[in-house]
Amino acid sequence: MKLWNDKPYHSLDYELKKRFGEKVYRLSLHGGMTCPNRDGKIGYGGCIFCSSGGSGDFAADPALSVREQIEKGKKLLLSKRPVHKYIAYFQAFSNTYAPVSYLRALFTEAIEDPDVVLLSVATRPDCLESEIVKLLSELNQIKPVWVELGLQTMHEDTASLIRRGYSLPVFEDAVKRLRAKGIEVIVHVILGLPGEDQERMLRTIQYLNTQDIQGIKLQLLHILKGTDLAEYYRQSPFFVFSMEEYVQMILACLSLLRPDITIHRLTGDGPKDLLIAPLWSQAKRQVLNTIHQECKRQEIWQGKSCLIHDKQ
Repeated sequence: MKLWNDKPYHSLDYELKKRFGEKVYRLSLHGGMTCPNRDGKIGYGGCIFCSSGGSGDFAADPALSVREQIEKGKKLLLSKRPVHKYIAYFQAFSNTYAPVSYLRALFTEAIEDPDVVLLSVATRPDCLESEIVKLLSELNQIKPVWVELGLQTMHEDTASLIRRGYSLPVFEDAVKRLRAKGIEVIVHVILGLPGEDQERMLRTIQYLNTQDIQGIKLQLLHILKGTDLAEYYRQSPFFVFSMEEYVQMILACLSLLRPDITIHRLTGDGPKDLLIAPLWSQAKRQVLNTIHQECKRQEIWQGKSCLIHDKQ
């Protein structure tokens, strides 16, 4: 059984320690941008699962400068443990949805911090015009740059339901153009979207094995107050994972994923004051421990096939 830092999958912690020689911590930053799926360019209201924080509910205060956000984040982490190296992670909304001049100033301010070893930018595949990819390529020559793309699913019918706002070829084109510049790509996938059974979710995983991606975030669907998904769930209740079912789903995903793909996330955090379901997901540490224990018990690890017997 291959282990990455005692874990049965290629973990982000393992990858960062291999590259930088020690544990690296993420600073969640807010670039003050919005999203073309909110301001009317392609739609209003955003994806149906997205909260008013634009998936950046845990990001820093956008009223602060990037330098101030970084310093505040450092102080918070240093109050708990010794930390020497950081990832500057632009998390909220679409972080390439702005003029290149604005993005250059924003990202440069982040990577100029001597303790920041890596820049990570979460965005949409349809917000990566050629001049923006060129900027990211230039920054990648200074310090490593990761681009995180919110795919969520490969299935066009589900993408339409959740109002993703772009087609699969747009995603594929973005990955190719980023990789041509040597920029690493991390893909966000949501497990448990309405109408998606185990087979459809695993087809997304198998599809991503065919793409030139370097990392993946597996995210449990959270139903949050104030979202269109919450109203959809109220009117048309759909399947929501139990913890046991979700653990088995993660094991199935791990067994299929290429072993070179770094696992950045196995679940996720939903703001406690907004979370409607599944409420068990608030116990994140318990969920992760259960995943690790089940992987070892069933001798399942990344890149090795397994059978999941639970039916959804």
